[in-house]
Amino acid sequence: MKNTLFAIAICTAVSGCGVTIQGEAYKDITPSFDPYDFFNGNVKAWGIVQNRSGELVQRFKVNIAGSVDANNVLTLDETFSYGLGEGVTSRVWTINETGINQYRGTAPDILNEATGTVYGNAMQWSYDMELPVDDTTYNVHFDDWMWAFDENTIVNRSYIRKFGITMAEVTIFMQKQNQNQNQNQSYSPK
Repeated sequence: MKNTLFAIAICTAVSGCGVTIQGEAYKDITPSFDPYDFFNGNVKAWGIVQNRSGELVQRFKVNIAGSVDANNVLTLDETFSYGLGEGVTSRVWTINETGINQYRGTAPDILNEATGTVYGNAMQWSYDMELPVDDTTYNVHFDDWMWAFDENTIVNRSYIRKFGITMAEVTIFMQKQNQNQNQNQSYSPK
């Protein structure tokens, strides 16, 4: 009996450490999110990373230059700058549409392939990454959820997991930019 109660307690504790979002709940919500449309052009993003305790460990900006080529491949060239903490300074995603509302993507620091599914105004983007922390690197799982506010604005929530436990959360706001705005501004916190 003690072993059963212990197992139930462990299962409850572990399941309480993660977030489960049901994409089907968003399939009829508008505006619809189309990653090819949203990311084709210049996008500016502002984000934070919080550890398990809720402590702010990173604050950053991202300039994203997106383009769709003649083969219908979406390329996202991301440049990061940090106001707090350190991290990757650049990443280039190559994304392909593999079916209706289905996507796959690769980037140099992504293990294997990322997979994505669009549900109405939401998109889940899931991948494993080699995440550098201090002097070591951890293989972690990212579960990203993006929601469209309108045709120019989305919010992204990422849950970073190791062994099924959420170790950190990322919040990013992204906004399409007027093509005349300068996308190479560096981060300067005020």
